[in-house]
Amino acid sequence: MNITERLATTKSSIGPTSPIHSSTVVSANEYYSNANYVSRHRTLGSSNKSTSTSQSTPGATPLPDSGTRYRRQRRGSHDDKAIKPRRFLIDVEETQRLILEQEDTDGDFQITVNDMGPKVITLGTADSAGFNKYDIRGTYMLSNLLQELSLAQDYGRKYVVLDEGRLNENPVDRLSRMIRHHFWDGLTRRIDAEGLEVIANDPKNRSRNTAPRIYVPFGEQEILEYYQEVQVQKPHLHLDVEQLPQEITPEYVQSINEKPGILALAMTKFVDEEGGETLKGVPFVVPGGRFNEMYGWDSYFESLGLLVDGRLELAKGMVDNFVYEIQHYGKILNANRSYYLTRTQPPFLTDMMLKVYDRLPHSLEIENKQWLAVTLTAAIKEYFTVWMSEPRYDPETGLSRFYSEGVGMPPETEATHFDHVIKPFAEAMGLSIEEYCRKYNKAEILEPELDTYFKHDRAVRESGHDTTYRLDNCCADIATVDLNALLYKYEVDIAEMIQIHFDDAFETPFVSSHNNSSSRTPSPPFVVHSSTEWLERARVRQERINQYCWNEERGMYFDYDTRLKTMGAYESVTTFYTMWAGCADRDKAERMMTTALPLFEVTGGLVSGTESSKGLITLSRPNRQWDFPFGWAPHQILAWIGFEKYGYMEEAKRTCYRWLYTITKSFVDFNGCVPEKFDVVRMTHKVEVEYGNVGVDFKFIPREGFGWMNASYQVGLGYMDRRLRRALGAVMEPSKVFDYRVKVATTKVNETTEEQPPDVTTHLFRPHRA
Repeated sequence: MNITERLATTKSSIGPTSPIHSSTVVSANEYYSNANYVSRHRTLGSSNKSTSTSQSTPGATPLPDSGTRYRRQRRGSHDDKAIKPRRFLIDVEETQRLILEQEDTDGDFQITVNDMGPKVITLGTADSAGFNKYDIRGTYMLSNLLQELSLAQDYGRKYVVLDEGRLNENPVDRLSRMIRHHFWDGLTRRIDAEGLEVIANDPKNRSRNTAPRIYVPFGEQEILEYYQEVQVQKPHLHLDVEQLPQEITPEYVQSINEKPGILALAMTKFVDEEGGETLKGVPFVVPGGRFNEMYGWDSYFESLGLLVDGRLELAKGMVDNFVYEIQHYGKILNANRSYYLTRTQPPFLTDMMLKVYDRLPHSLEIENKQWLAVTLTAAIKEYFTVWMSEPRYDPETGLSRFYSEGVGMPPETEATHFDHVIKPFAEAMGLSIEEYCRKYNKAEILEPELDTYFKHDRAVRESGHDTTYRLDNCCADIATVDLNALLYKYEVDIAEMIQIHFDDAFETPFVSSHNNSSSRTPSPPFVVHSSTEWLERARVRQERINQYCWNEERGMYFDYDTRLKTMGAYESVTTFYTMWAGCADRDKAERMMTTALPLFEVTGGLVSGTESSKGLITLSRPNRQWDFPFGWAPHQILAWIGFEKYGYMEEAKRTCYRWLYTITKSFVDFNGCVPEKFDVVRMTHKVEVEYGNVGVDFKFIPREGFGWMNASYQVGLGYMDRRLRRALGAVMEPSKVFDYRVKVATTKVNETTEEQPPDVTTHLFRPHRA
């Protein structure tokens, strides 16, 4: 059982670093809904600020920009030592007003280290009916107070008794609790009568037609009729219901770009309150911010966090939605919007379904086996029809590539995203950029050079790494090491499931791929799969990855250009995907840990690529968000698991601590902010890059975090031993933490002998229940 799987059972035994009153660790719903009703109005928060233009507060100093406002000087604590946990009697609205007026100096409705207020506010204690005062000091406690006041308002509270423990709560415990009880709920969506209004909103829609719209797959008549009924019952939605054609072509997808809409997902039948049978959408998690739909590889990482937090049914529902997408749209979609219909994303379905299956209740063994058979059938179909068919499959190398068929420009990007590309073409024809784009998208202008550019651009977006100079203007030709490592994992996982759960014989409908597309013999209606054939596919792919992608001299894996027939030179952290998938042998793993890890390990975790590979940055060649100096949750999670798999537990803990430290520091310093990505070199979420950052624009309190960032935190805590968790709660810099650990390890080096872990390549099957 690896760390991810073990976390659910071990996490509960890891307590906070200091005793906390029991009422401080409950969810907001439990805390504010009934237990702390306050009828007394004497509370009250106070800033001790003079509001008079003619009076001064004793001991205060004028603000430099005003002669009429004063702020308290910072000083050490003068408060009496508490003999029991303090509780404060608070006027919610008034205290919120005081905090914002005094502390939110930049006007963003957050209390952060960038605000220049005195960072102190006085509250009255509940035990004294507000008479005795106590100072709440510092960015972290004040931002927590602002957040708690916002939560109290959510529950209609005008006055509240607030435990001090909710203000000075260990930040690790607080963030983990917020993810578990609030963020996942804030990111959960359903596509049905109740959820349509939220999910239909698309911040990326730049067309003039912004009415909510849903597209239903061909042949799904019952679902189509359900949404048509919703259309009648909820006229205020102005819902447009469309049915997709049986064959979805790139030309068709482009034709509806001016009418973008959500794509229907799986639904289940249930009996409503009136006893009638109706449909209900299978829930899923969205990444957050402007990404308000179910994404491909985001969903895999989100599911890891959901499983850690015991949200099994939600994770299972996401697998069910993936199966629905394969069955009705032909692939796991980049995301379920109409403009993504020709595009998929990195494949993680087999590992995702196995992790869910392993946690299903044993009492439902027959139903579980049926569920696994359906999902396995879908995964095999996706493997052959998407990844082992041209143009994604390269028959010469036997490796696969990202390749999204499409016509014109991707419509979901920001309005000016391609201006630098279009400008020279527009100027050559004497057209504005806007006019040139319109004519190009309507095929009134034919430009092969742009066709090639957008072919590669769509492939980059399919890779999930949009954008990076690693794949710039070449992605559709590149057999990336990450994609092929993921497909190796598919092959091994499918072999495992067939052997362990289906007596080494699993029947599926026949599907066409490169292996049989040219055959003149009639195709059989069904095919029986065995573990042997799938293990052979894995062996062949492993051999090809080593042949085309391994660089012995540099001690790491690189991508391979199938058009130029050359190995790439871009140093990418995706080399560690091979360890997560288990396709690197022991010697290669050791080389990567020796030569590659130092290239990518920086203060805040693992950086996407090296600075030298990124190249020179200029006004015409700006930063790209999947290059140096940025770090992303998927790379961190896969590396930790890969390091653990090969026995490099200390490296897994160290790199994990760096990443969790980055998240925790942002959470403490920036009002609970949990963003999409970080600059892990400069240690900031304020990034200057093409898409900016997501998860940073909120008022008072974060409601969602960001999907895979939330997951990385919950998964990562499983790698923290008690000492590391204590250091993380104190927001201790990684260099200080690991300098100490190195000293401790050095004194013990001659006292213990660590046994070499087994070569994981000899253990293709991890233990599952029979």
